[in-house]
Amino acid sequence: MKISDFYQNGIVATLHNFSKRPYNELEKELINYSKFRPITLILPSLFTEIEGKALPKIIDEISKVKFLQNIVIGLDKANQKEFKIARNFFSRLPQRHEILWNDGPNLKKLNKQLAEQNLAPQEMGKGRNVWYCMGYILSLGDTEAIALHDCDILTYNKNLLARLVYPVANPRFNFDFCKGYYPRVSDNKVRGRVARLLVTPLLRALEKTIGFKEYISFIDSFRYPLAGEFSFRRRVLKDIRIPFDWGLEIGVLSEMYRNYAGNRLCQVDIADNYDHKHQDISLRDMSKGLSKMSIDIIKAVIRKLASQGETFSMSIFRSLKATYYREALDFVQIYKKDAIMNDYEIDVHEEETAVELFAQNIMHAGKIFLDSPMESPNIPTWSRVDTAIPSFLNNLKKAVKEDNEL
Repeated sequence: MKISDFYQNGIVATLHNFSKRPYNELEKELINYSKFRPITLILPSLFTEIEGKALPKIIDEISKVKFLQNIVIGLDKANQKEFKIARNFFSRLPQRHEILWNDGPNLKKLNKQLAEQNLAPQEMGKGRNVWYCMGYILSLGDTEAIALHDCDILTYNKNLLARLVYPVANPRFNFDFCKGYYPRVSDNKVRGRVARLLVTPLLRALEKTIGFKEYISFIDSFRYPLAGEFSFRRRVLKDIRIPFDWGLEIGVLSEMYRNYAGNRLCQVDIADNYDHKHQDISLRDMSKGLSKMSIDIIKAVIRKLASQGETFSMSIFRSLKATYYREALDFVQIYKKDAIMNDYEIDVHEEETAVELFAQNIMHAGKIFLDSPMESPNIPTWSRVDTAIPSFLNNLKKAVKEDNEL
């Protein structure tokens, strides 16, 4: 039994993985819970992931899961031929499942209708994909607990899904939202650079620069705030405003902070080992890779603080950059010692290069924010869409049905 890590920070409930309960025990409970709270899984996927290493194994694992009522697959970057390939690929799922063909004519037509009302997501991407999947689930109206995870998890197993959805599926719990967390170590290397070297030191630097803020403490309480794995109750879907850019994970946490009391939120240990597709750091192109991701994350945090009345200026961003840089370099040394003690590889030069890039991007993100303080990457809530176009969700359901019957 792993009993060393029982710590609770008092802000967000942490559900540990002490006992290593067998999967069949969790599944048996979840099958029972699903009679009262039907469970749906969202899979936001790129077509290229179908031909990758991770997604075929993920589908093999999900095929064995007995507690899922439905699977909603959001498919991006697929032409008609590729959509048919994808439909055949996912057909081996024994559970009921539907594919949202985001590049298909039916969904493009609906997106154009939203654009005419200024309600459409402004860019393609994971946030847009997830948002449409959420709308489709609302249109079905037959689920109560929803799990979401990425399609590039190389170390995936069905136990991850069971642990992820358990806190919102169990009717004896009062959680509306659950965030997954896990150690980011694989191939004997320390991973998760953006979380380790940007998010945590940035939050600490913000507190030193602008003072204590409950929101900063809230985000900092999550073990892995950038995890793409979370679960939630259906009622969350209507009023959540999620970003379409790389700020999706931070944006979702920000919405939970705005809309729900802390005792309705939790985080759960879902894996001993986790690895996925690694993004290039993209030192020379701020529109790609970890560089773009870092800018979007910084903007998401800044915008949230500004919405709470915090005032920013270039002088504050300069102070923040300097404070962050010192904090992040200290973290590099901490992780170096942690890696050495555990006999893991860590490239200090790469770590410090990432810190230098992230420090520069604080200034870049700050300038973008000051130049366009009212700009927001957040997609409107489904409640607003339903008010503006009452027939839209029903039309979305019909469009998805037509595509899946092609």
